[in-house]
Amino acid sequence: MCIGHIVRGGVVIVISTNILRTPSLAEPETIYSVINTVKEMVKFSNQGEVTLEVNPTILEKAHLRDFKSAGINRVSVGVQTLDSNALAVLGRDHTVKSALECVHDARVLFPGSVSVDLIFGFPGHSLSAWKRELQQLLQICDKHISLYQLTLERGTQLFKMIEKGLTKLPPEDEIVDMYKTAVQVLKENGFERYEVSNFAKEVRYSTHNLAYWEGKQYIGVGPGAHGRFVVQSNDGSLERHARIQTLEPDNWMWEIERFNHATRKIVKQTKIDILEELLALGMRICWGISHQRWNQRCPQLSLYDIFNSDIVSTYCSANLLKLDNRGLRATPEGMDVLDSIIPDLILLLHQALAR
Repeated sequence: MCIGHIVRGGVVIVISTNILRTPSLAEPETIYSVINTVKEMVKFSNQGEVTLEVNPTILEKAHLRDFKSAGINRVSVGVQTLDSNALAVLGRDHTVKSALECVHDARVLFPGSVSVDLIFGFPGHSLSAWKRELQQLLQICDKHISLYQLTLERGTQLFKMIEKGLTKLPPEDEIVDMYKTAVQVLKENGFERYEVSNFAKEVRYSTHNLAYWEGKQYIGVGPGAHGRFVVQSNDGSLERHARIQTLEPDNWMWEIERFNHATRKIVKQTKIDILEELLALGMRICWGISHQRWNQRCPQLSLYDIFNSDIVSTYCSANLLKLDNRGLRATPEGMDVLDSIIPDLILLLHQALAR
């Protein structure tokens, strides 16, 4: 569950509920209690985004109205795919029918505030099937779509099957074509690619995700949750910490009951840590990194000081990057190959800081 637009210092609060597998398996009363506890602790904007990730099973679909009453005002529905066989391969416990019904019901309750998650590049997936799936999705989706290439998790049944050669992923070039096709199809249907994997109509961006991409503060609460926020050290100075909570749900609960927190790891972020994150995540959004935002983190070296180089000039000449009075950003063509560009930008950052 993600709670956005918390007004104290602009910090976003992210509630991770791995203990429940997905937040929408919680009872609506539990969600209500969490939201109201947060509101008691911080000043909460009336326009604050309160997003709940929903797995579109029949049970969770039935709770949508109760979740709205509990304070949820945006939902992200994990449709994943409209291929019944693929849902089984991916280990999902919902059906295509329940997914379509869940999206429909969510749009009635949360008009303009429903996001749909889709996965592509799974075993048996083809470009022609993907095109059909996108056209079907466009008939029922709302204002926001997130697309994710399948990531294999070590230890899962699917990982073991691929490792043993029992099934295989589509060829890499076909997966690339799937992504490019989706970008084009969604653009033709009025969706802006405002982030590498996220598309929105009518500027219906995901507020809490923008906090991560723009290098803002966020607090993670729950098993395995991550946070990045500024705290006051013992000497009174301010430090930005990267904090990770205990991953295992049972251990997380035990630590909460015994110590009133379950922060497993605290890392004081160095200047280079903060700038690397800003660069790697900030370049994922279509407007990139503005001079103002960069100067807030690195006042002694401007974007021009660091990236006015032959490498960046080559990228700019190839229409992959732009460095101008707005800042540094990837072009639409550059966003297609951003993973190959970011390492060069980080190398230039290290070289500039070492001078």
